[in-house]
Amino acid sequence: MDKENPFNLDVEEMARAGLHLGHKTSKVHPKMFPFIFGTRNTIHVIDLEKTKEKLEEALKFIQELVLQNKTILFVGTKPQIKDLVKQIATELGYPYVNERWLGGTFTNFEVIKKRAAHLKELEKKFQEGAFEKYTKKEKTEIEKKIKKLEKKFGGIKNMEKLPDAVFICDMVKDKLAVKEAIEKKVKIIAISDTNADPTLADYPIPANDDAISSVKYILEKVREVILKTRQQ
Repeated sequence: MDKENPFNLDVEEMARAGLHLGHKTSKVHPKMFPFIFGTRNTIHVIDLEKTKEKLEEALKFIQELVLQNKTILFVGTKPQIKDLVKQIATELGYPYVNERWLGGTFTNFEVIKKRAAHLKELEKKFQEGAFEKYTKKEKTEIEKKIKKLEKKFGGIKNMEKLPDAVFICDMVKDKLAVKEAIEKKVKIIAISDTNADPTLADYPIPANDDAISSVKYILEKVREVILKTRQQ
């Protein structure tokens, strides 16, 4: 492993994935200025050397979490990245939220846990054929209920306690997740686009949070480091 670049981060590769493209200059968060390189056609351009530095810090922290067998909750609710977030979190065996962040997921965790347990119970009964004696209409209603609960709690149904860290793909869209994590002292690793406040995250990664290619590049690096660390 290259000591200078342990995670094989390449600025040119980042540029090809569009990590440097921020929002319109009118949407900038003043605390993002230290990470901005300049402007192109009224769009802020993120300094990828700073992105590389910050992504490396985040990956080192993730490495530590994995070595200590800690849990990371992945949050990404934008339509274009929902499937990607679910796929990577599921592959890694981590919880995820890829629909809407439910208010109270952290701050009212016991209630959320009960709802998730109810979903698991219904799924178990369904698999065991406990609803076979019900009418077709009743069975359809139960199936609808399971689907609805699965959409809300599916990604967190096996989360027995609050996670040790949360990885947030868009701090502005999922600001409630940020707020609750801060309140419950859950460490925040987050992609911080030019319209976000990077100081809200413990490990901000200045990068484009809209393009699938950008989010994918970052999540793939996260996935890589988790899998490699587990093999150690």
